Amino acid sequence: MYFRAIIALSGFSFKIYFVSLFRFLLFPLTLLYDFVTRIRNYFYDVGFFKSKSFDIPVIAVGNLSVGGTGKTPQIEYLIKLLQNDTKVAVLSRGYKRKTSGFVLINDAHTSQDVGDEPLQFFKKFPKICVAVDENRVNGIQELQKKHPLDLVLLDDAFQHRKVKASCYILLTKFDDLYSDDFVLPTGNLRESRRSAKRAHIIIVTKCPIGLSLAKKQDIKRKLKVTSKQHVFFSTISYHNKTSGNQNIPLKTLSDYEIVLLTGIANPTPLVSFLKAKDNKVHHLKYSDHHQFTAKEIDVITAKYSSITSEKKILLTTEKDYMRLSDKISSLSYLKMSTNFEENDHFDTLIRSFF
Repeated sequence: MYFRAIIALSGFSFKIYFVSLFRFLLFPLTLLYDFVTRIRNYFYDVGFFKSKSFDIPVIAVGNLSVGGTGKTPQIEYLIKLLQNDTKVAVLSRGYKRKTSGFVLINDAHTSQDVGDEPLQFFKKFPKICVAVDENRVNGIQELQKKHPLDLVLLDDAFQHRKVKASCYILLTKFDDLYSDDFVLPTGNLRESRRSAKRAHIIIVTKCPIGLSLAKKQDIKRKLKVTSKQHVFFSTISYHNKTSGNQNIPLKTLSDYEIVLLTGIANPTPLVSFLKAKDNKVHHLKYSDHHQFTAKEIDVITAKYSSITSEKKILLTTEKDYMRLSDKISSLSYLKMSTNFEENDHFDTLIRSFF
């Protein structure tokens, strides 16, 4: 009876334990994957594999872990900082797009053509060029042929070593530091934590507001930051009202029953933010960059229709909205942005690279 009670009370924990055990058993593959990525990086470091430099500055933003560190709001921060006095282009690979090769994004493109994040950049920042290409060297060359540029921002490109960037920005989550993780498949790192030494700037993202100096110093020690690296701590904030189908001020959003739809790597900060404001949230969670089927759309709309409250909202993230706005007319989204405690220092440092 006691055993059955334990299973009944901790079924979810048991699943987590099973997954963790399975990943631990894959540790020999982790050693092999780590060896291959280290050899690859060594060949680039010694010049056996060639990296292409460009005559304009290139800033590469990325991470060591798989998804969820806040690359999109960080790219947007850089765009806002530079777009008014710099001719900026953003180049991404366009994850899960149905096209291939170089595509310069225009108004006719959909998320299926170019990916949700690049489309988001294009729609929010009409002053800049946004393109996708899995071959970043070719992508930069094509951009230079078509537009006079001062700077290229490479999205999710810390591992893309065929391009030699002027500045590497490495992101790591406050509650999931790369120093505490292992290489795939046992952990979630794309390459060894030692690779962080390539970064000029390390940003600890999604920090709680008012992080103490002692905690910051502790994190720096854990990350084993070198004397040549700059470390910043950022927080996330949400726009003061929803966008899309309904424009509801955040201060009155607690009056609404929310069906929250997410297809991102880490929806926890958004869920926590909404629940902290006493919102009643029904969370429909899907995998990162999920491509929704017609049947899934029917399930989502049926769930929303089943809410009897007069005040209700079908809410999603801005990135998900790029994939879903043409499929669900009642959809709204919540914009988010990244903020630095020492933004003047960060802004000045970024400008020093060009």
